[in-house]
Amino acid sequence: MRLQFTVSDQYDPFLNVAVEQYLLGREEDDCVTMYLWQNRRTVVIGQNQNPYAECNVELLESEGGHVMRRRTGGGAVYHDDGNLNFSFVAGHALYDQERQFQVICRAVESYGLHTQLSGRNDVLCEGRKFSGNAFAKGRTQNLHHGTLLIAGNMADLQRYLKVRPSKLMKHGVSSVQSRVVNLAELAPVDCKNIVPRLKEAFEAVYGQPCERVDFQTLASHPEVQRMRADFASDEWRFGRWRSFVAQRSGSFEWGTVDIDLQIDESRGIIREVALATDSLQLNLAQAARTLLAGASIYLPPHTDDKALQDIVNLVYGKQ
Repeated sequence: MRLQFTVSDQYDPFLNVAVEQYLLGREEDDCVTMYLWQNRRTVVIGQNQNPYAECNVELLESEGGHVMRRRTGGGAVYHDDGNLNFSFVAGHALYDQERQFQVICRAVESYGLHTQLSGRNDVLCEGRKFSGNAFAKGRTQNLHHGTLLIAGNMADLQRYLKVRPSKLMKHGVSSVQSRVVNLAELAPVDCKNIVPRLKEAFEAVYGQPCERVDFQTLASHPEVQRMRADFASDEWRFGRWRSFVAQRSGSFEWGTVDIDLQIDESRGIIREVALATDSLQLNLAQAARTLLAGASIYLPPHTDDKALQDIVNLVYGKQ
């Protein structure tokens, strides 16, 4: 096993995520890579989310910000200079979420703080969230990435992100700000001094030194540049979502969902299904579309999958 460590020196969200995808696509089944990166004024949404439902797109872009869609599931997050992002990329046999979370927790706890895992893969400090995480599986490697909220601009976070009232009610709070915390409020943490601590924790948890990989060498690769253009494209970021109208909405323990249906009443079937969700189950949206498209509007299709059944019940008014 080899360990690699790289730190981006750019704030371009599309370049940073392209490097991440390049690392995921490499044939490096004997390697665990830790990659650190920062974006500037960016709302990052999950692969299956509707950008217009998750953020104030017009305001964000008018102030020089970006909407970026990642290739993992989960919900929307806001990145700025006070937010440090991390990625673990590892061959299938070496991928270990418990170990990877240990690296993050060990680095944060080196400041004398206490951390704990919670809910759908959040990390908390003093009962408040400072890290959200998501996951993806590649052909030979897996990806675990997340955020570290260190000194983020909470006012901008609230201005740009749209938060569902159901989420706030679920947590019994009146604002998103009371559910999250900047680590800098709790200890002398900043986005620079935590980097060597993350590197030390990475080496300590895995029990060996890591090799430093030059970011510019990765960023200049032609495949990275091609992927950057794809991530920045209007089609990938917004696509069909401009005409999306949520006709059914629900919140479940696995996440939230909005559904847009096109019905063929003359034939009594569901003709098309568009679905937005923050579920960490990346294939859930496609599975739901496959199950529902062409189904009778009178007879619900059957499924043994809990999340899919929740969606079927929502569509057919059985929630």
